[in-house]
Amino acid sequence: MSQISSDPIDSLKGGLIVSCQAPAGSPMHDPGVIAAMAEASVNQGAVGIRLDTPAHVAAVKQRVAVPIIGLWKQSIPGSEVYITPQFRHAVAIAQAGADIIAIDATLRQRPGGETMPSLIQQIHGELGKRVMADVDTLESAIAAAAAGADLVGTTLYGYTAATRQFSPPGFDLLTQMVETLKVPAICEGGIRSPAMAQQAINQGAYAVVVGTAITGIDLQVKAYCSAIKGKLAE
Repeated sequence: MSQISSDPIDSLKGGLIVSCQAPAGSPMHDPGVIAAMAEASVNQGAVGIRLDTPAHVAAVKQRVAVPIIGLWKQSIPGSEVYITPQFRHAVAIAQAGADIIAIDATLRQRPGGETMPSLIQQIHGELGKRVMADVDTLESAIAAAAAGADLVGTTLYGYTAATRQFSPPGFDLLTQMVETLKVPAICEGGIRSPAMAQQAINQGAYAVVVGTAITGIDLQVKAYCSAIKGKLAE
């Protein structure tokens, strides 16, 4: 059994974690490009990097010394859970070099009969890695913390059937998590400006994850172009 030799969570406190991801069909999806994004982010003060896919984790691991939160988005028929849905996906991310494994920790049914508590136990016991639980509600946050999650993030707020009527960032959920949980609460999703990141920290977030607003070139350019075309059509 492998052991957690040091705690990568300590160095994340009060800092910015940059999510370096890109759509699968984008030129930005190249591991080398993702690694350059990550290195540039760390050079400017990011305390951690969040990544999707083993290939990207492996590429970034060679370029930065800060903790890597790794995940693997996989769509499995019959389940809405797609962020590191099964233990085999966590194994691949761990082997690629992630320090923390992010998983969907909502209360939705998981594929293959696995449960969220058992997945966390396996990641801890067999991989020796910390776990970030991506949740959508306070109920799922409490369940994840009870199951042993080391970090709990507001990542899926606004993206599940239970929260689809809301828009991220989940500042209300963050406040509830800070007041209720004994494990660090991470604010992720919908942070679009430095002021919003500062607000999250002021509300008690242990750290803040920002993705699209910093590294989402595809979505940002698309939004600008749509706005300009809409204005010209008026």
